[in-house]
Amino acid sequence: DREFLSKLTSVIEENLEDEELNISYVAAQLNMSHSTLYRKIKALTNLTANEFIRKVRINFAEKLMLTNQYNISEIMYQVGINSSSYFRQCFKEEFGMNPSEYLQKLKES
Repeated sequence: DREFLSKLTSVIEENLEDEELNISYVAAQLNMSHSTLYRKIKALTNLTANEFIRKVRINFAEKLMLTNQYNISEIMYQVGINSSSYFRQCFKEEFGMNPSEYLQKLKES
């Protein structure tokens, strides 16, 4: 299961910039049907497939923030999210603060 999640995460991370990244593509890369992929992700993470992809995007965005090489809008596009309000909302759900607050905390520590 860990190996599956690791492979799933790397397929998503390799295609993060593609805003159109979807379950069909991921399922094809893993040689699985949609329904098998949905069920397996739900069983292992208790997230839907789309929630899992979003989580990978946001966690990758955090990794990019930690490098201090990019601003928030560059990071947003690198993880395939084109709406700043949506990015802020997703980031806040994951980390409990918006991206700029998070960056401020990084600078303070």
